[in-house]
Amino acid sequence: MAKTPMQQNNVTPSANALADAAAAASKGRGLPPVHLWNPPFCGDLDMRIARDGTWFYEGTPIGRPALARLFSTILKREGDRYFLVTPVEKVGITVDDAPFVAVDFRADGDGEDQNLIFVTNMGDEALAGSDNPLRVERDADTGEPAPYVHIRAGLEALIDRKSFYRLVELGAHADHDGASWFGLWSGGQFFPVIRSEELV
Repeated sequence: MAKTPMQQNNVTPSANALADAAAAASKGRGLPPVHLWNPPFCGDLDMRIARDGTWFYEGTPIGRPALARLFSTILKREGDRYFLVTPVEKVGITVDDAPFVAVDFRADGDGEDQNLIFVTNMGDEALAGSDNPLRVERDADTGEPAPYVHIRAGLEALIDRKSFYRLVELGAHADHDGASWFGLWSGGQFFPVIRSEELV
């Protein structure tokens, strides 16, 4: 395959070039098939996703939500690193925590038949279940919970505080690994949040 001018000159693709490539790849048909793309690594781009979901380019917030959304469609995770990929180029970016923020959810059903459908800051939707598990990390010093839901292809969303408070209201106690846990049902799965005895 012939190299692009940027690859030939060892120049990291610009944000504009990546945006154009992402738009061409999606062509209005939904998410581009980034899982099928394995282009050569072209270096790191000065782009960062902050913990609150804000995208920055060269230290400045990307003010156009549609542009940040476009970049999010070509986001790929490999191990602990994140990249923006096109069919011919791959550049590394920085992600402070999770690449998405779950800003809302809706609940259908109740109890063990409950389904939790999350919506991210980029407009993605994901049904929590076996394919999109929920998990809660606890800060070792403060015990503060940090809840996450898988969105797609190894990419997670940090569940925002207001949504987490609403989720807690839907929680239930159930047996998990031989102990009683408080957690959430969704998609036929029970996702433990905290041991029941810690809530006493």
